[in-house]
Amino acid sequence: MLYWLTLLSDGGDFFNLFRYITFRAGGAFITALVFGFIFGRPLIAVLRRTQGKGQPIREDGPEGHFVKAGTPTMGGLLIVGALLTSTLLWARLDNPFVWLVLFVTMSFAAIGFADDYAKVSKQNTAGVSSKIRILLGLLISIIAGVWASMYHPEGLQYQLAVPVFKDTLINMGYFFVPFAVIVIVGAANAVNLTDGLDGLAIMPVMIAAATLGVIAYVVGRVDFTEDLGLHYVPGTGEMLVFTMGLIGGGLGFLWYNAPPAAVFMGDTGSLALGGALGSIAVAAKHEIVFAVVGGVFVAEAMSVMIQVLYFKRTGKRVFLMAPIHHHYEKKGWAEPQIVIRFWIISLILAMIGLATLKVR
Repeated sequence: MLYWLTLLSDGGDFFNLFRYITFRAGGAFITALVFGFIFGRPLIAVLRRTQGKGQPIREDGPEGHFVKAGTPTMGGLLIVGALLTSTLLWARLDNPFVWLVLFVTMSFAAIGFADDYAKVSKQNTAGVSSKIRILLGLLISIIAGVWASMYHPEGLQYQLAVPVFKDTLINMGYFFVPFAVIVIVGAANAVNLTDGLDGLAIMPVMIAAATLGVIAYVVGRVDFTEDLGLHYVPGTGEMLVFTMGLIGGGLGFLWYNAPPAAVFMGDTGSLALGGALGSIAVAAKHEIVFAVVGGVFVAEAMSVMIQVLYFKRTGKRVFLMAPIHHHYEKKGWAEPQIVIRFWIISLILAMIGLATLKVR
């Protein structure tokens, strides 16, 4: 919205700054961060008052989690509110990719909110039917996949870009949309599975968002893509504004989610943030790199799938408990130890992801 202040510029004054994505990205970060600090405590107070007993704790979960009973959930509203406000203020609203990621984020946030509401109102961990969640997620992701392909340049439509081997494109044809669905739905559910310890999910989300934001900015500039041998995707640079808003909102949330958490993000936050990351990766044509950068989320999701499939076949477990962060809890690792080590792994994977931009 503030981009339109450039209409008041003669090319050499303050209003000209709003033309620059990096300036507006900084504004989005500060706006979202301030939003989080201003509305954090009031929101937590409202959630405590309205939810009563807070988020139900799984009876089959780690024993140490029962001390968290009574902690309110739906803290993702703080992140989503900060992200939405900062993006609408600072991003170019004539950019289709901005509306794409906002559509996915808010749609998955709505699914998560309904699930969280069902859990706290019924005081059980069942929530919304998994079939309904999956069907809605598939519908949102199909729309997003078609949407993204419509605005990709002709030479990249329905193509899968391969990192490192930068001249390589795999023509997926009509399979591109199902592939985009897997990326977006998979990301949403993987982040949801990761959100099991205080601060565990939000930092890897912010690290992945920062990485994808830089990638989207780079592939959205023709000069950078020519220098680095990347595929040029016009318009994706604007998503840096979105990701900086996400990081600002995420930091504001982490202030209250740091152990011991005063609030959980709930499915409202985890589904929204995962869907946002997946949609950015699809829009920027860096789905494979996202699988590397989001390796922590991939590992969490894979641990659940392996556990379920192996148990059905053999009646035995591979992990002491899934997702994998619970496995390490069962092995005696302290919660902060698990969280910080997963953060470190996320940073390493982000560096690897960014390195693919330079490698030829």
